[in-house]
Amino acid sequence: MFARIYRPSKTAMQSGRAKTHDWVLDFAPASARTPDPLMGWSSSSDMNAQVRLSFATREEAVAYATKHGIPFRITEPRVSKRIIKAYADNFATQRMEPWTH
Repeated sequence: MFARIYRPSKTAMQSGRAKTHDWVLDFAPASARTPDPLMGWSSSSDMNAQVRLSFATREEAVAYATKHGIPFRITEPRVSKRIIKAYADNFATQRMEPWTH
């Protein structure tokens, strides 16, 4: 049983950053998924794959893992470089590149 502690990245469907502030602890799969013979859905006998715990800080997640004797790996979040632009910059007379459609 091996756990991963990380901060989830923002979803590609929206530009907002909701649900990216908490730290998540989830477990690596212990066994491979197999297709169900009747329906064809993927199934697994690993119950820890369903567990996903959220913590406010990284230290809380690490303390929980060490208290329960769970080996873990911490994945640090990458800081995204934000380029702040204004809509009016599209029509500025001092543009560096020519305006095209």
